[in-house]
Formats: sequence, C-alpha cells, structure tokens
Amino acid sequence: MEYSGDRFDVIIVGAGVMGSSAAYQLAKKGHKTLLLEQFDFLHHRGSSHGESRTIRATYPEDYYYTMVSESAHLWAQAQSEIGYKVHFPTQQFDMGPKDQKSLLSVVATCRKHGLAHRVMDSKTVSEYFSGRINIPENWIGVSTDLGGVLKPTKAVSMFQTLALRHGAVLRDNTKVGNIKKDGENEGGVIVSTVKGEKFRGKKCIVTAGAWIGKLVKTVAGINFPVEPLETTVCYWRIKQGHEDKFTIDSEFPTFASYGAPYVYGTPSLEYPGLIKVAVHGGYMCDPDKRPWGTGVKLEELKEWIKERFGGMVDTEGPVATQLCMYSMTPDEDFVIDFLGGELGKDVVVGGGFSGHGFKMAPAVGRILAELATEGEAGGGVEMKQFSLRRFEENPKGNAKEYPDQVMLRSGL
Repeated sequence: MEYSGDRFDVIIVGAGVMGSSAAYQLAKKGHKTLLLEQFDFLHHRGSSHGESRTIRATYPEDYYYTMVSESAHLWAQAQSEIGYKVHFPTQQFDMGPKDQKSLLSVVATCRKHGLAHRVMDSKTVSEYFSGRINIPENWIGVSTDLGGVLKPTKAVSMFQTLALRHGAVLRDNTKVGNIKKDGENEGGVIVSTVKGEKFRGKKCIVTAGAWIGKLVKTVAGINFPVEPLETTVCYWRIKQGHEDKFTIDSEFPTFASYGAPYVYGTPSLEYPGLIKVAVHGGYMCDPDKRPWGTGVKLEELKEWIKERFGGMVDTEGPVATQLCMYSMTPDEDFVIDFLGGELGKDVVVGGGFSGHGFKMAPAVGRILAELATEGEAGGGVEMKQFSLRRFEENPKGNAKEYPDQVMLRSGL
C-alpha cells in the first residue's frame, strides 16, 4: 500500500494520557507529530479515562518527587493555555501504622526535599479533620499541601486539543501492527497498521498502555516486563446530613492508607453525595480478553471505611463502580527508555506506569519527547530508575525495603 502522508518527525503509538502529553510537548516545540490510537479517542478500555485521579508528592521512592513537582507546574501551564481546569487542588493525607516502612519512607521523602508536611498522632488527626477521619492509636497521619484531584478524560482531551492546535496530526481507530527500520530516507522508522497503512517517521514513541507488551514482542521479539491488571474503582454514598463534610470545597483531602489493604480515595467532587474509596489492586488479565468486572472483595474495605469516617459513609456497598487497567512492572516503577536492539534509539518506550503514573503525565510527556528528539532527557530526573535494562540485572527490578503496594489477586 502507498505510504500515508509526509514523513513525520515523531510518530506516537497510543493516545492515552502519556502519548497525548508527549504529542503536545512535541507539537508545541514545532516537531511534525503524528498521534495514533487503536480505539476511539477518549475510550474507556485502558488507563486514561474516568472521573478522578489523585496528585501527590508523598512517595516512598524519593526519585518521584522531582517528576511530581514538575508535573504540578506543567498541569497549571497547560490549563492556562487551554482555558479550563483539570486539576482541583486540595491537601493530601497519608496514614498507616507508625512502624509501616512505606509510610516512614514517605516522611523521609518529605524531609529530603523540603516538602512542608505535618506528622500527626491519632488524637491530632481527629481534631485536624473535625472527626471526619479517625485512625487507630498505633497509626500516624501525614498531611501535605501538594495534593488534589485530576480529571482524567478531560485532561487527555486537553492534551490532544493543544497538540492539534500546535499542528499535530491525530488519528484514532488506527491499530499499529509493526514498527521497522526505514532502509531508505536516511534512516528512521516505518510504522505499519493492521489495515496496511504505512507511516514514515524519524523517531517513534510507544505508549500503548496495557497493550505495550504485545506490540513490543511483535516489534522487537522481547518480553516487555509489564502485566496488565483490571481494577475496580468504588464510589460510596455519604450519609444524609454529612455530604458537605467530604467535599473538596470543605478541604477534605485526597488520601492513601498504607498497609494491607492499601486504600486510596478522593473527596466528593464528580458525583455529589458520593466519595471514591478503593483498594489499590485487582486481577491480572489479557487486555483483549478482559473479565470486565470480576467482582471486588469488599469486606476489608467496608471495615476500613466504617473505622476511618466515623460512621458518616454508608458501608452497605458501593453505589457505583468503574473499571480501569493498570500496567504493572515487577517493582511498580515506570519503564521510560529506548527500545534498543535493531531499532536502537529510533524507538522510545513509555509503559508500566503501575497504577500511579497519571499525575506525572506532563513530566513523562516532556521526557519522552526529549528522548525522541534529543537523545536524552533533562529536568534533573534520574532515568536509571526507569531503565528497561534493569530487569536484565534483576528480574524484580529496583530493590526496595518496603512491601509492594498493589494487591494482586489470582483467580476470579
């Protein structure tokens, strides 16, 4: 089949939040950019849809702080350019047993980077939140100002709109089947679709989410260290008379609870009278053969809600649920690197965001764009933590002194 269009500077495969952010960064700098998506734009089959994500700088791994801090600035910058909000700020509150290693590492990260924070015992937490959050006596809580809710579908749309304004070409329902070196035109790559279309580019970025493993296997013959996981997001009804206490306007925080289970949530915002509270985990699956809702084991979560929110949230069961995909690496750290092999530095891969990458999409997009066009990334981010090759040295990836946070369930 004839080649489609002119030669692009960069072709991006996958138009979720990471690919769309990269497209915006590239087009804004004047690079001729093509963004391809196998499904409809803004589809609900991957990891970039829905009503809310959290933004926080409280990571046990201190190397994420720089990316979160930069992203907070870049979210604001993109918002000012598009003219509407996708980030709704509030405080972040982390909690857990006072000897929990992950939580203690969060405190260490705050101290290392000078992030203003407050460590509170159970009595102080109850007073601070006026009884809306309660923790056991052997727990501590950590509050920070850098928090808030991101609106995911709206954010992806924002990046795509801005990319389009800056001259990028966007194509959905265009599934890529292979990427090969271009033997002509002084190098570069040829990106082929399953329908026979071919696009030429100097460089290619692959941000295919839960499908990245399948595509990389086809392209390079290697096993990309990512396992897709289906997770369920739950919304719970706030009891009558207490609805206003849990809203973002009343400064209720985004929150995370360390331990088993790892629980996270957001204040009431997208659905009036409902609060999002979910377990950070799910079931491994094939993204093309998903169970589409295997059910959620709710007993531990119900108990957690009952104990934390002073009986002000109905624990009979979630009144609404949404499904989402994670792309898990063994160490729950990202993969942002050159694919290598025959394709060398012509193909950059970004994947394995392991259920916590959305907040950092602006910084990730900037890094992917720089790797593709400049061969290296600036901004002070330690890229060795995100190397694809780290799994050759250790199949488990980066060594950590604290337990995994995502709960993996086997069986249906």
